[in-house]
Formats: sequence, structure tokens, C-alpha cells
Amino acid sequence: MPDRIYNVLFICSGNRARSIIAEAVLNRRGKGKFRAFSAGSHPRGEVHPMVLQLLEKNGLPTAGLRSKSWDEFAQPGAPAMDFILTVCDQAAGEVCPVWPGTPMTAHWGVADPDAATGAEVERKIWQAYRELETRILLFTSLRLEELDRMSLKKRLDEIGKTRSST
Repeated sequence: MPDRIYNVLFICSGNRARSIIAEAVLNRRGKGKFRAFSAGSHPRGEVHPMVLQLLEKNGLPTAGLRSKSWDEFAQPGAPAMDFILTVCDQAAGEVCPVWPGTPMTAHWGVADPDAATGAEVERKIWQAYRELETRILLFTSLRLEELDRMSLKKRLDEIGKTRSST
């Protein structure tokens, strides 16, 4: 019997940078164990071009990445989520849709690269990438089948406070 694949939804307000990065990184790093998606509470309608460049530079596929509303994942027929992770403080404070099933939730706040200007934007995008990649590597190393719900929630919250080492 094949191992279970866990569905993970990353949410930020604009679904333009942070949640897109997390989707791409988890789909690569968690291949075969996780399937990642991303969405926004107020999607901007486009992925930040520098995010696409960064992902391509790091060998991550960008085909199919798009800015979309979290409403897509609350509709009948949408994939059932096992985990919903907010990556921006604004989305974490919003009233979310009612998600089918009982997904585990956690907040993994990352600074918004879109809030930066000029040359800072690229640096902030790289910083967000490194921070999310660090957290995702910790997440994918968890032995989910060995953790009860309370222990898993504690680990997800701890991961959300982890910063990258670079």
C-alpha cells in the first residue's frame, strides 16, 4: 500500500510571493509525501516576477504557479487539506473559510517582500525563500505517523518560529 500523501495549503494575503515560494519548495522537497498548494485571502492575480526568477534559479518548477483565492480550496470537490499554514500576519488574523475536514493549522509568519522597495525587494525575496525552505525541511523531516495531534501542533508552531541560519 502506498504511503499517504498529505495536502498542505499555504496562505498569505496576496498569494504573490511567500505562499507561492512555499508551494514550490514543498512540492520539490516533500515529493511523494506532501502535495502543496497556495492561495490568498485577497489574491493579487499575478506571481511576483522576481519570485519566479528565484524559483527557476534554484531549479524549482514554476509551471502552473498562479495567484488564486483561498475560496477555491473551500469549494466542493477541492482537495481536502491536512495542513493549512499561514505565512503572513495579515492572513493569520483574518476569518478563514470553513475548510472541509479537520486540517491542522499553524502560523509561519515571514516578512512581506512586497513591502520592500528598490533593491531591497530581491533581498527580501531571498530571505523569505531561505526562511521557508528551512521550515519546510524541518516539516518534511517529521515522522507524522508517530505524532499525536497535540504533539504535531506543538511541532508545527515551533517550526513557525524557526529562522534560517543564513
